[in-house]
Amino acid sequence: MYSKNFPFKRYQITTDFIKKHIDKNELILDLGIENPLSKTLKNIGYNIINTNGEDLDIDQSALKETNTTVVTAFQIFEHLLNPFQVLKSIRANKLVCSVPLSLWFAKSYRNSHDKRDNHFHEFEDWQFRLLLEKTGWKIIEEKKFTNPVKKIGLRPFLRLFTNRYLIIYAEKIN
Repeated sequence: MYSKNFPFKRYQITTDFIKKHIDKNELILDLGIENPLSKTLKNIGYNIINTNGEDLDIDQSALKETNTTVVTAFQIFEHLLNPFQVLKSIRANKLVCSVPLSLWFAKSYRNSHDKRDNHFHEFEDWQFRLLLEKTGWKIIEEKKFTNPVKKIGLRPFLRLFTNRYLIIYAEKIN
């Protein structure tokens, strides 16, 4: 379906991970507006609804008032000031999510033109695991992967073999 190269490697890994853990008959709430990844999952038969772009730091009603059994959040938690509260508010019993990992050779992403499009968190793997545990989730499986970019330089070279993303499947324990 996708090339193993930029920019679709992340989509392929994510899609394969979801196929492994989530049945197509389950209803999924994907945090964030409809995007190329959620469209891809719909095209292969998953039943997905998206949030409407509301600020999840302030308004978690979509998480609390849903009858979905699965929540997905791909590259969302790093944009939240308070991912703890959002994770705690999820009513679904399954979670598939991915976050960017903190890289020693690159600063967190910052967009000076859009206050909502910043990374307030880029996680160490242990930090994100602890966050999930403290908010009532048990990690069933996780995978780290690289994210090569089409640029020349030291940092693009390091991205060829340095894990950039962590994807997790977790189940609610309380």
